[in-house]
Amino acid sequence: MKADIHPTYYANAVATCACGASYTVGSTHETISVEICTACHPFYTGLEKVLDTTGRVDKFKKRSAAATKKA
Repeated sequence: MKADIHPTYYANAVATCACGASYTVGSTHETISVEICTACHPFYTGLEKVLDTTGRVDKFKKRSAAATKKA
């Protein structure tokens, strides 16, 4: 390997989420700030948050319910 071209590797870097969870990871940065993690992401938690400002989700659910009743 060439000398002095590789970044410093931190084996105990701390990744902190906006929700407050923190994880120890390996990285080239000492601290990492992320907006979303496995503790707060809807896919991993099972909590679905649907933002429906124009009523599109309700309209879709009505159409899909009507389609299943026909079939």
